Amino acid sequence: MAFQSDATEILYGGAAGGGKSHLMRCCAIAWAVDIPGIQIYLFRRTYPDLWKNHMEGPSSFPSMLGEWISSGFVKLNLGDSQVIFGNGSKIHLCHCQNEKDVFKYQGAEIHALLIDELTHFSETIYRFLRGRCRLGAFSKSIPDKWAGQFPRIMAGANPGGIGHHFVKATFIDGVVPLVKRKMDKRDGGMVRQYIPARLDDNPTMDEGYADKLSGLGNEALVRAMLDGDWEIVAGAYFTEFSRDKHVVKPFTIPMHWTRYRAFDWGSAKPFACYWIAVSDGSIAKYQHGALIVYREYYGMKDGEPNKGLKLPSDRVAQEIKKRDGKETTESGGFGVADPAIFAEDGGPSIAETMRKEGVRWRSADNKRKAGWEQVRIRLNGDDDDTPLLYVFETCVHLIRTLPALQHDDHDPEDVDSDQEDHGPDALRYGCMARPIIREGSKADKRPKVGTFAHLLEITDEKKPPSKYRSLR
Repeated sequence: MAFQSDATEILYGGAAGGGKSHLMRCCAIAWAVDIPGIQIYLFRRTYPDLWKNHMEGPSSFPSMLGEWISSGFVKLNLGDSQVIFGNGSKIHLCHCQNEKDVFKYQGAEIHALLIDELTHFSETIYRFLRGRCRLGAFSKSIPDKWAGQFPRIMAGANPGGIGHHFVKATFIDGVVPLVKRKMDKRDGGMVRQYIPARLDDNPTMDEGYADKLSGLGNEALVRAMLDGDWEIVAGAYFTEFSRDKHVVKPFTIPMHWTRYRAFDWGSAKPFACYWIAVSDGSIAKYQHGALIVYREYYGMKDGEPNKGLKLPSDRVAQEIKKRDGKETTESGGFGVADPAIFAEDGGPSIAETMRKEGVRWRSADNKRKAGWEQVRIRLNGDDDDTPLLYVFETCVHLIRTLPALQHDDHDPEDVDSDQEDHGPDALRYGCMARPIIREGSKADKRPKVGTFAHLLEITDEKKPPSKYRSLR
C-alpha cells in the first residue's frame, strides 16, 4: 500500500520488523529506473547506521542491484555515497546527525526524499529537508503516470527517539490511518498519509523475531516495538513522568507560599520561564517541600516547535514582569536562570538588561546530571510514591517536552541536548534551587542551611533573620 500510494508525504510506521528499510530501497530503485534523471535522497541519522542498513547484507543495495552493477547499468560511487544509474538517475546516501548538518543540503534539489527512522531526527531537520523537496525544471521530465506525485516524501519510523512527539503529532494524532489529507501550505502543502506498519505484514520475518521483541525487558519498549504503540515513548529519559500523577488542574495557590521563577534563555530557539510555588504542607495533597509549576511563558513561534520568537531580552523581561502580576516573589520578582545570560560580550549582559526592566535573576546551578537527578527524585517522590513535583495542565510545553526527552547516545546518564529541551532545562534549574538530599532511602526535604534553597525557605517566616533582610 505504501509503495503504490499516490500520496506525496507518507509515514509507514509502527512496529519493528515491518520492512520499512526494504521499502525505502524498493521505492528508490523503482523510481530511479522509471524516471530518468530523478534525484533521490535517502537519509539515516548516522553514517554507520546508513551503511549497515542499506549497503550490507542480502537485501542491501549492492545485493539487489548485483546484476545491473555487473552489466554496467548501475555504478556505486562509494566516495560520494551515490548509486548512479545509466539513465542519469541518482540515489544519494545521506546522513544528518545534528541540526547544523542540514546546511550541507541547503542547495539540494530533492525530487524524492526517503527518511529511514524519522523519529531519530528532530522536527527542525525534517522541516528543513522537506523544504528542499522541489522539482524546478525537472517537472517537465516527469512521466505522465507519475504526474502530481513528485516531489514526494516516504518516511519509516518506530515509536520512540528524539522525534517521537513531532512524528506522532504530525502523522498520527487525530488521524484515520490510510486516509489522505491535503495539508495547508504552512504545513508543507503536500498530500499526507499515515500507513501503519505491523510485524505480521512482513512475510519474510522469522517466527522467533516476535519472541525476541517480547524479551526486550522494558515494558514500554516491548509495546512500542512489537505493537507499534505510539502512546509509549520508547527510550524516554524520565520514565517516571505520568500525566495522572504529576499533571494537575490549576488551583489557587496560597499567597504565603514561597514562589520563584526558573528561566532558560533562547532567541532562535525558544526561551522558557516557569513560576514555581513551594508547598508548606497546608494543602493535604501537596506535602511540605513539594514544587508546583503553576505558570508557563514559552517563547516559541506558533506551530513551529523548537523555533524561537527572536525577541530582545528587554521585551522578554517586560512580558515576564506582566505575568508576575501582584505576586510577592523573592526580591520583588526573583528567580534562577541559565548562567549564560550573565555573560558580557562587549556590552550589558542579558541579565543586566532584564534587571533594568525589574526582572532579577541569580545564576542557576547548571550541573546537568545532578540537575536531572533532582528532577527524577521529585518525580519519584517519597517512599510512599507521593510526588514532590507537580505541573499545572496549563504548562503545555513542559508537559509536551519533558516526557519526550531521550538519553544521549554518548552519555546515557545525560539528556540528548539536540532535542527541544528548553522547558526541562528551566525545570532543572528550578529543582536545583530546592535540592533534596537523600539519606539512605528517605528524602530530607529541608534544604541545607546556608544554601540558596535555604534562603528561599526561611523567607516563608514572617520575620526573617536580619542578616537576610538586605538580600530581600
